[in-house]
Amino acid sequence: MSQHDSLHRFIAYRKACELFDLAVADMTPLAQNPLCARLVAQQIASADSVSSNIEEGYGRRSRADYARFLVIARGSATETRGRYEQRFKHWLPPETIAARVDLCEEIIAILSATIRTLRPETKP
Repeated sequence: MSQHDSLHRFIAYRKACELFDLAVADMTPLAQNPLCARLVAQQIASADSVSSNIEEGYGRRSRADYARFLVIARGSATETRGRYEQRFKHWLPPETIAARVDLCEEIIAILSATIRTLRPETKP
């Protein structure tokens, strides 16, 4: 199995790519609204950062580096979730927000579990 295939089997990565596609679809109609321009750019960037950091960490080939990039990806997923919940509630339907928040929470949970398995246990 190639490195590319292995990365695409990681469910958090597939969900992160889905999140990006959905964010682009959600943000495109809002991009022309002057009140949303900055938020739209930030949302696209944070959604992109989730999958991008998974890719970069995976390419490092070190457990410690991979875990570090997954932590960054988790932060970006948390940022994306927060913007959907707190800022975009003014422009997006509640069902869209709920679906995106759920997807972000799935990604966060998978990344958190993966980070725990990659990091060595620390002794007190």
